[in-house]
Amino acid sequence: QARLVESGGGLVQPGGSLRLSCKASGYTMDYYGIGWFRQVPGKEREGVICISSSEEVTVYEDSVKGRFTIFKNRAMNTLYLQMTNLKPEDTAIYYCATDLDFDTACRSRNGDSRFTWGQGTQVTVSS
Repeated sequence: QARLVESGGGLVQPGGSLRLSCKASGYTMDYYGIGWFRQVPGKEREGVICISSSEEVTVYEDSVKGRFTIFKNRAMNTLYLQMTNLKPEDTAIYYCATDLDFDTACRSRNGDSRFTWGQGTQVTVSS
């Protein structure tokens, strides 16, 4: 059974950096697009950045351009999100997700409940 497990969240000061990890098991990550999404309680979930099976990167959120980078370690079957120059508005729960049925994760701006989701990792940017 496919499973995604995020880690790496925490409390960081504005301007700081964090690297989130998303460990995949039960399937080969390279065969499907996979993305990072985030959600603030009480607000709609939003897509942040995604990488397709052909390595094409889609940045959904303009505010993270130049600050967030998505990449994979194929040997570890793990996805990463490198976040730099973090801002208070980046505070959210971050999730990784993939669509193992139709491979639409990188064509879905806000994700879909039928995707395979991780449990999320909290990122808090505050002084």
